[in-house]
Amino acid sequence: MTQPIVTLSRALDQAGDVLAAVHADDLDKPTPCADWTVRDLANHVAAGPARFLQMTRGEEVDWSAAPQVRDGAWAATFRAGGDDLIHHWHGQTEENAGAAGWQTAEMAVHTWDLARSLGRDVALDDEVAQAALTFLQQALTDENRSPVFAPAVPVADDAPAYDRLAGFAGRVP
Repeated sequence: MTQPIVTLSRALDQAGDVLAAVHADDLDKPTPCADWTVRDLANHVAAGPARFLQMTRGEEVDWSAAPQVRDGAWAATFRAGGDDLIHHWHGQTEENAGAAGWQTAEMAVHTWDLARSLGRDVALDDEVAQAALTFLQQALTDENRSPVFAPAVPVADDAPAYDRLAGFAGRVP
């Protein structure tokens, strides 16, 4: 298995763990994602792997459609989709594996968003954050980051990896 796929697998594992920590009393809390509650973000994250799999297969994905995952089923939905996504990547050539970087970045940013929104101390994988940050720094420009990402927020160069990722993604760490 190539390093991008290993990193994506770790990003999926930690996102699933954070989704499993969502409780009913968290659902209406705000998130760093404009206009999204924890419920909205949990739905988005839970549906992410299945949508990424559709996209990697060349299928049309309507990212603007709000996914509806039954309350409390986020982690199970996410893990089933994540397993299918990783299985798909195992069948790809090493040259194609670099495309998993976007998926790692999406999972890493939203895992941070969700962990921050829950207000719980969750240990996040710094190597996942660094891989996501490196990918986003190469892929995002001032012209293509909106509306998905806000302008970068300045963060110290020696800040923890997830703070630097959050800042680059337009979040205030």
